Amino acid sequence: MKEYLFALILLLIAPTLKAQQPHDWEKFYDELASQQDDNNDSREEIFEILSELEENPINLNTATKEDLERIPFLTAEQIEDIQAYIYRYHGIHTLSELMLIESLDATRRNLLANFVYVQIDESLRPYPSLHQIATQGTHTLIGTGRIPFYDRQGDRNGYLGYKYSHTLRYNFHYRDYFQLGFVGSQDAGEPFFAQRNAIGYDHYSFYAEIRRLKVIENLVVGRYKANFGYGLVISSYFNLGKTAALSSLGRQSNTIRPYASRSQAKYLQGAAATIRIAPNLKLSTLLSHRPVDATLNPDGTIKTLLKTNYHRTPKEMERKNNATQTLLATNLNFQHNALHIGATALFTRLSRQLSPDISKAYLRNNPTGNNFWNISLDYSISRPRLSIAGETATGKSGGIATINKLSWRTTETISLLAIQRYYAYKYSSLLAESFSAGGNTQNESGLLIGANYNLGSILTILFYTDYAYFSHPRFRAHTASHAWDNMLSIAYTIKHITISARYRLKIDEKDAPKTKILTQETTQRARLSLAYSNIHWQTQTQFNLTHCNRPTPSLGYMISQAIVWHPTDVISLNTLLGYFHTDNFATRIYIYERGPRYTLNFPSFFGKGFHYAFMCTANLTKHLMLLLKLSTTKYFDRSHISSGLQQIDHSSKIDLDLQLRYKF
Repeated sequence: MKEYLFALILLLIAPTLKAQQPHDWEKFYDELASQQDDNNDSREEIFEILSELEENPINLNTATKEDLERIPFLTAEQIEDIQAYIYRYHGIHTLSELMLIESLDATRRNLLANFVYVQIDESLRPYPSLHQIATQGTHTLIGTGRIPFYDRQGDRNGYLGYKYSHTLRYNFHYRDYFQLGFVGSQDAGEPFFAQRNAIGYDHYSFYAEIRRLKVIENLVVGRYKANFGYGLVISSYFNLGKTAALSSLGRQSNTIRPYASRSQAKYLQGAAATIRIAPNLKLSTLLSHRPVDATLNPDGTIKTLLKTNYHRTPKEMERKNNATQTLLATNLNFQHNALHIGATALFTRLSRQLSPDISKAYLRNNPTGNNFWNISLDYSISRPRLSIAGETATGKSGGIATINKLSWRTTETISLLAIQRYYAYKYSSLLAESFSAGGNTQNESGLLIGANYNLGSILTILFYTDYAYFSHPRFRAHTASHAWDNMLSIAYTIKHITISARYRLKIDEKDAPKTKILTQETTQRARLSLAYSNIHWQTQTQFNLTHCNRPTPSLGYMISQAIVWHPTDVISLNTLLGYFHTDNFATRIYIYERGPRYTLNFPSFFGKGFHYAFMCTANLTKHLMLLLKLSTTKYFDRSHISSGLQQIDHSSKIDLDLQLRYKF
């Protein structure tokens, strides 16, 4: 009863508070994430990256190529054009000058303003003193929590902790020169200041970064992430997927950044640095030693390296930190005008031997042993309107992996992209994360061809077709198989109104249930949207439709209405209403939903029911921001939700999200 009373009081006082404006970049994120149905980690990662960039924008006049590559929607050509403009005209004085950069379309110009600023004299200043950093830096403290007004089966008997989830973030930064911070994260059901979490949160991430210190481009101590080339050897960054690759024309990046995510799967721990050893030559070195979750075989070897990060039950807790992973990597990067050449070498050691269950056909070519190594060469050649790039790698297993892309801006409005990849069934890297249809940089060859037509801010058309072939067994396919993925998206804007439509056809060969006969699973997804926006209002009416032929022909649809209202500069309210009706899980509907910063809200719905959410964001003072969100899902076709320890013995569920940010 106290929880309900607390929620009611907060909702009543919220309309009197001052609010921040809604974030335009979230609409772009919606366009990217709505196409990537199966990779929640990637969605959450990109959302956190964009939230971080909004909190700590980049000064365009001092930004390096690697800085701009952190912005996922910029193409390689646009990054080069921005830097060429700054070099030619000795800086950008106002963001309106971005209109003079030919390759930047109106959509990207508007988005870019959320993540960058211009300060013309910053690059001329000497490196700041410790006193400057300490007294002029910005502190940001963010607390986020979720209160569920229901009990799961595991909350009553099974989970080690309580039903609430919460995250605490702290960041201190001084411009582009220095930052430090930490993240503490707790999932629902995990113990807090108890058992193996005696020091508090289940997950902590601490980091400090120094940048632009003479020959040191950046130095990170603590937890960090890194990416070189196209990720065939090492990438702890997100994989944006096909739609985003088309939007950014498949560019690569070589970056090392602090790890500020609540996820526990992809971080490195130790130290990493990039130094400039010559005008056109950079050297990056990584050293990492971290614990990893693993299920063990009876003989103590590792059966599976885990990335789920849940430690809610005694069994899940037993898998926590069962092994350690030590890593040493280096990258040499040569850049001269339009030519880039890079070389990467990686050595990894596990404290226990990796020994997967090879009785399963799709695991027979997985890596085994304690020690692993990989090397690769990557390249890029960028000319006006044309870019060619790629990476080729090998490793301990002897297999080869290669990915190559060609992007061509044929006219001011049309861009074309082709991405070819070949990942041998023998190739493996424990830290690889690259473009793929099957989710792994192994046992896949394929070709994506796409086109992007952009007529200013009026008309945008995106299209791709992607064919992939898997020469050996994979999960749910006992023999060689293939997949074919196609997407067409059209958006038309006139004044305040945007009409958009999207259709996706995906054909994937999988084993028929309880048999070893390959059959085609055909999934079709369509979306039609009508949006209106002005200074005070943003509305979006959306219709989603899904059809799948397996296990039996089934259909699903959802009608939703989103409203954002900020009548003055002091308040912002968000509402989402939706009715869904699907035959089964195969025809589930995904829909993007705004929520607290750094928190993914991309739920899926199946069955028959109604969903609504209300969110209010407010600035209590100049430094203090409060966010409240109440969401409800009511099902009409069941008396309980989910199953096992996650089962809720009711046909509806209500969650309250709270976020408090203090910035000074």
